[in-house]
Amino acid sequence: MKGSRNLAETDRVDIPTDASELAHRIVEIASDKKGNDIVLLRTAELTTMADFFVIVSGRSDRQVQALAGAIVDELRDDGIRPLGVEGKQSSRWVLLDFGSVIVHVFAPDEREFYGLERLWGKAAQVVRVV
Repeated sequence: MKGSRNLAETDRVDIPTDASELAHRIVEIASDKKGNDIVLLRTAELTTMADFFVIVSGRSDRQVQALAGAIVDELRDDGIRPLGVEGKQSSRWVLLDFGSVIVHVFAPDEREFYGLERLWGKAAQVVRVV
């Protein structure tokens, strides 16, 4: 078919610099607050949902809450507020939606169970902090 392109031929998606900077800032905050196994995935080529996913684990429910709270608080100090926050009551999986960057803060069992790294296995891994 003339003019048609398959998915493999599509151009790489350009991501605004501020989205990349925000994603790296979130990784930095999570690392400073002793988050475990921090992964930054570039999802722009796979979904319109977000350009990046940040996935991080806390060692306990309390640390999951502390990590999510620190990310929100420190970014608020930078003038950035989340569009939405889900799961703060359960403390097992907190989702922070910053538009172009979605943050998943997990308790270890939930992270293993939901396996976001497996589900988004085609996403480019930008950063991993173990």
